[in-house]
Amino acid sequence: MTTRTAPTPRPLQVIVVAAHPDEPEEYAGGLAAAYAEAGHHVKFLTLTNGSAGHATLGAAELVARRAREAHLAAERLGVAEYEIYDDVDDGSLVPTLDLRMRVIRSVRRWRADVVVGFHPDGGGHPDNRAAGRILADALHFTELNNVLPAVPALSAAPLYLLMPDYATTHVHRHDIAVDLAPVLERKLRGCDAHASQFYEFSSHGQDRTVPPADDWAGRRAYLLEHWRPWFEASEGMRDALAVRYGKKQAAQVMYAESFQLAPGRRMFTPDELAALLPPVTA
Repeated sequence: MTTRTAPTPRPLQVIVVAAHPDEPEEYAGGLAAAYAEAGHHVKFLTLTNGSAGHATLGAAELVARRAREAHLAAERLGVAEYEIYDDVDDGSLVPTLDLRMRVIRSVRRWRADVVVGFHPDGGGHPDNRAAGRILADALHFTELNNVLPAVPALSAAPLYLLMPDYATTHVHRHDIAVDLAPVLERKLRGCDAHASQFYEFSSHGQDRTVPPADDWAGRRAYLLEHWRPWFEASEGMRDALAVRYGKKQAAQVMYAESFQLAPGRRMFTPDELAALLPPVTA
C-alpha cells in the first residue's frame, strides 16, 4: 500500500507598493518581516525616487543615498527585492497610463499572491494618494491576458490589502492585525536603515536630540517614541487582533500593524485568508 503526502505549500509572493523609499518599512515592515521569516518572498516597490525628502541634501545625492538605505533595510527585514522607479521624482507622481502599465508589469513579474498599498482616496501627501490610485487601477488588469500581453497575466486575483499612512487613519478599517512582537526588532532595524528620513528629515526644525548611530538602544527608544503610531497597537485594532490571536493574547499585544481588505475585490474565505497571511505565533 502506498501513501501520499500532502504537497508542501509553495512560498507566497508578496509585494508592498508605496510612493517613497522608507514607507513600506514604516507602514508594513512588520508584516513584511513576518512573511519573510515564514519563508515567503517579499518585494518592496516605490513609485518615486524620494528626491525631495531632505532639508539639506541635493536631489541627486539624496536619491543615491535613499537607494542605499532601501537596500540595507531590505537586508535587515529579509525582503528579497527592492525596486525604486528612480526616474520619477518625489512630488511629481500622478496617475498616468504609463505608470499604471509599469505597475501591472511589476506585479505580474513578481507573480504576486498578496499586494499591499496605500488607500487610493486618502488625503495627505499627493504622491501617496497617487500611488494608491495607480495600484488600485493596475489591479483591475493584472489577470487580463489582452492587457500587456508580453508579460504573462496572473492566474488569480491577489489578496489586496490597504495600509494606512499618516493621513488615512481616520478612514482606515482594521480588518487584519498583525502582532509585531516576533518581528519588532526587524521592523525597528528596517526603519533605522533610513537614517535620512527617520532621524534627519523628520527632526529638522524640531526640538529633538537624535542619538548617534552607534547608540542602538537610544535610537530604538527614539523610533518607538517619535514614530509611535506605526508601532503601537491601538484600541481600534483589538477586535482584529482577537480574531487572529484570541482575546487573551490580543489584550497583551503592545505593538501591531493593521490592514484593510480593499473594497470591491473578491471575497476570501477565512481559510483562504489564513493561507495568505503570515502564520500566527503564540
